[in-house]
Amino acid sequence: MSDGQLQERPERLFFETGASWYWLVAGPASAIAMLLIQFKGGVGFQPVVPLIFLVLVTGFLYIQVKAARIHTSVELTREALRQGTEVTKLSHIVRVFPPAEHSVKSREPLEKWQTSRALGELSGVPRGRTAIGVELTGKRTAQAWARNHRALRAALTALVEGETVDAS
Repeated sequence: MSDGQLQERPERLFFETGASWYWLVAGPASAIAMLLIQFKGGVGFQPVVPLIFLVLVTGFLYIQVKAARIHTSVELTREALRQGTEVTKLSHIVRVFPPAEHSVKSREPLEKWQTSRALGELSGVPRGRTAIGVELTGKRTAQAWARNHRALRAALTALVEGETVDAS
């Protein structure tokens, strides 16, 4: 791509990152906690164990946050809904079902869409997210999902029904 050709990014109508980088602060916090434990225990300043905690905790959390930002992020544009790495064109979404009367965890009868596959490459709706039933072309049903499911439902419903949606 040359300097004169900037590829325009589609307007985001809804976006969730999936996880926050702030979790990485736990690495240095664990190292500081180990230093404090050493001082309170009378051992003095011995940096090896705090450094090990710093590297291991930060490294492990980096991998977790990076994976969550890839696999549990959500983006809605006027053309497509991205759930993790799976992109569904809006032309393939026929309608958005109303919210379910009963939770999946209840023993009450479920809506058909509540037993459908979740969009994205994960085996189900990620923890901390709420499912939104959608009908796809070919009478298929699926579950879109988001933390802020009300905002995603409102924007997605408006797009599917042909209403104008403002990016917020």
